[in-house]
Amino acid sequence: MRIIITIILVLFTAGCTALHTAKDFTAPALFTGSIEGPAFDAAGTLYVVNFGRNGTIGTVDRHGNAELFVELPAGSVANSIKFNRAGDMFLADYPMHNVLKVSMKDRTVSVHAHDSLFNQPNDLCINSKDQLFASDPHWKSSTGKLWRIDPDGSTRLLEDSMGTTNGIELSPDDRILYVNESIQRRVWRYDVDADGNIANKTLLHTFPDFGMDGMKCDAEGNLYITRYGKGTIAVLSPAGSLLREIPLTGKNCSNLVFGGPHGTDVFVTMQDRKLIEHFVNDIPGKGTLR
Repeated sequence: MRIIITIILVLFTAGCTALHTAKDFTAPALFTGSIEGPAFDAAGTLYVVNFGRNGTIGTVDRHGNAELFVELPAGSVANSIKFNRAGDMFLADYPMHNVLKVSMKDRTVSVHAHDSLFNQPNDLCINSKDQLFASDPHWKSSTGKLWRIDPDGSTRLLEDSMGTTNGIELSPDDRILYVNESIQRRVWRYDVDADGNIANKTLLHTFPDFGMDGMKCDAEGNLYITRYGKGTIAVLSPAGSLLREIPLTGKNCSNLVFGGPHGTDVFVTMQDRKLIEHFVNDIPGKGTLR
């Protein structure tokens, strides 16, 4: 019943905008070709990496206007943004092999986690205990790792010798971890225990073509995957069935995030167009109605 009411409200407030119809949200070329990592803070502000030039974080208002939020230390470039319960921002800094922490009070940037065995931290997700999970690809060798980073910044290697790990996401109840391998076109599923350990690795889905990048879950546990190079968002059920593919205008979609007043607005970062596209979904994102 809650989902039905949400759909009605979305259609009313959006002027009966067609579901799953992508439109431009920002002007072209506000961001670089490395635009990635869209994330909302608790106040509903949208943050996106690489505004104007690499090594920055920008904010985007509800009208699609963007401005600089913070410039990262020399050599650092973020690829993913996540917020903990206290509102601190965490960034996957792939050139410097770090996970950075940004204080939202004074915008100072510090190293939250570093490990000599990091390849290049790429994407992040976070659970209700503020444990981060990080994909860590090695693109030249088409391999990757999977890490957990605890709130104190300590690192734990969860799996080595994977394929090219990229998109990573937790189910709404934090009990399932999804990781995709871009080059191998596989999506894996793990059980997650109360301590953040993983087990029971299972192949969820394999795509026959194109790549994959960032992923997010909706409130019902369906998984939304950016099909990099194809220009679609593939929607998988928790059982791994392909429910639909949502077409976009651009081709190189790098990540997505749910937001808006009802949690059903979806914002997609497009690297070929250097902008954000937007569509209205029929199901809100996980956590947006909590």
